[in-house]
Amino acid sequence: QGQLVESGGGLVQTGGSLRLSCAASGPTFNGYAIAWFRQSPGKERDLVAAINWSGASTYYADSVKGRFTISRGNAKTTVYLQMNNLEPGDTAVYYCAGSPFWASIPNFDWTSWGQGTQVTVSS
Repeated sequence: QGQLVESGGGLVQTGGSLRLSCAASGPTFNGYAIAWFRQSPGKERDLVAAINWSGASTYYADSVKGRFTISRGNAKTTVYLQMNNLEPGDTAVYYCAGSPFWASIPNFDWTSWGQGTQVTVSS
């Protein structure tokens, strides 16, 4: 059984950039789509971006379009979230999740979750 491990979070000023990584271990995630979610205190966990197994199809929430880019590494076992022009509203714990399914708007249940990484954007 595999796991997803996030890294790359931290503290950055408004307008700065961070790159998050989601490393998948084990055969469980072969063929899986990967998504990034975020959750702020007192708010629901929201889907931010997602990518299918091949990397040919992606999804972005309106709030991050043009600022965030999701991509896969060459071995497909790592998924990155490049976050540019960060705003205080992007402050949250960011989680990656996996699913054997895919849809152009991937609002379905994601079955595997990492432990999260904190992103804090100061004003």
